Amino acid sequence: MTRNWRTKSVEQSILDTDEPGTRLRKELTWWDLTVFGVSVVVGAGIFTVTASTFGNITGPAISLSFVIAAVTCGLAALCYAEFASTLPVAGSAYTFSYATFGEFTAWIIGWDLILEFAIGAAVVAKGWSSYLGTVFGFAGGVVAIGPLNFDWGALLIVTVVATLLALGTKLSSTFSAVITTIKVAVVALVVIVGAFYIKASNYSPFIPPSDSPRGGSEVDQSVLSLLTGAHGSQYGWYGVLAGASIVFFAFIGFDVVATTAEETKNPQRDVARGILASLVIVTVLYVSVSVVLSGMVSYTELRDSAGGHANLATAFAINGVGWAAKVISIGALAGLTTVVMVLILGQSRVLFAMSRDGLLPRALARTGSRGTPVRITVIVAVLIAVAATVFPIGKLEEMVNVGTLAAFALVSGGVIVLRRTRPDLERGFRVPWVPVLPILSIGACGWLMLNLTVVTWIRFGIWMVVGVAIYLLYSRRHSVLAQRQVAEAV
Repeated sequence: MTRNWRTKSVEQSILDTDEPGTRLRKELTWWDLTVFGVSVVVGAGIFTVTASTFGNITGPAISLSFVIAAVTCGLAALCYAEFASTLPVAGSAYTFSYATFGEFTAWIIGWDLILEFAIGAAVVAKGWSSYLGTVFGFAGGVVAIGPLNFDWGALLIVTVVATLLALGTKLSSTFSAVITTIKVAVVALVVIVGAFYIKASNYSPFIPPSDSPRGGSEVDQSVLSLLTGAHGSQYGWYGVLAGASIVFFAFIGFDVVATTAEETKNPQRDVARGILASLVIVTVLYVSVSVVLSGMVSYTELRDSAGGHANLATAFAINGVGWAAKVISIGALAGLTTVVMVLILGQSRVLFAMSRDGLLPRALARTGSRGTPVRITVIVAVLIAVAATVFPIGKLEEMVNVGTLAAFALVSGGVIVLRRTRPDLERGFRVPWVPVLPILSIGACGWLMLNLTVVTWIRFGIWMVVGVAIYLLYSRRHSVLAQRQVAEAV
């Protein structure tokens, strides 16, 4: 069993990046990475999750929830920054885990990331299709073909962004920069226009009195409030904490920046800058929107029971600013475009790293004339397109959260391990207060994972069982590292 825990040295991981036929082109700057980070994090969440959480969970204190979520996310971001500056290799958490916890753990987290990115991209592609109908005034990009609902809108967006990624990462970054500028402008417009409709009375009470979950069911409250014997996690301080666990997922995506470390001109410096800059920009945008929203309307006006599922457009409609709904829909459409792109980018880079290591067929790791893994990009795009166009996604998006938080926790723990085992390594960025800060990151991720549903954990467990079976039957025997060790022993 010890061979399952063999680690791949940092030096060997970096050396493998120069292997002929699997070399990625280095052409990204810290600004490109910042664009990728902002483009994937600022998605539909800011247009929808903010309003519903404000109305149903937190009240005006939603800005505190965003700050708590940002701090939690920031802890993990610092750990990602150190790893990426030390080990600038494609694969993100998978590659980091290989160097610290061993091959089996690396496979598990890689398999985990495949689930995170694939389902995330499929869910977002379907969301893009529905917003397409809102913007252009039709029912959405879905047509009925026999017993199936064929989502041609989702197929369209996956095809377009996959083509751009295959043509070159720099081209993808330029496209993302244009689209990201549009959606950030829409968010800024929301803040500026909304500020004229702020009423100080709407901020009172800032933290509304705690309320029992509607319907009286204990399963509707957070695990924390249930374990501590609280009456519920709607409003009050429990609501603020529960709200943080919900809006936290609006920050998910900055970790994709780490998957592009191998394609960065100066990764020791620029990856950390890209990760931290994107997180700061997004936090400012999110907190600004939450402050303006909670001043525009009373939280009671955005409760689900007050008339459907609320979003930012609802708040503007209440204030008689009807044209904002169309603008917000355009912003959401633009936002989802780049989210799909960067999720497919992250998915292909993780699979690329796993294939280059032999844990998946090595033929998949071949790069094209433009220095991009065309084969993997095409395969990923086809699988995501099938999932998004034919299958109902339902609530599978929660599985994205499990994968992300598990990756965050492992990377945070890996910083502690690598500091002790390889203190000699050159680090372009160093996490302060090790091991205290990484331990806090692990604890925060664990707490948020406890807020996920049981059915999500069951689905996640099934996926992991399948992954372990593939590793034992194929990956362990075809591992490049294992073959090297056998050759050295002979």
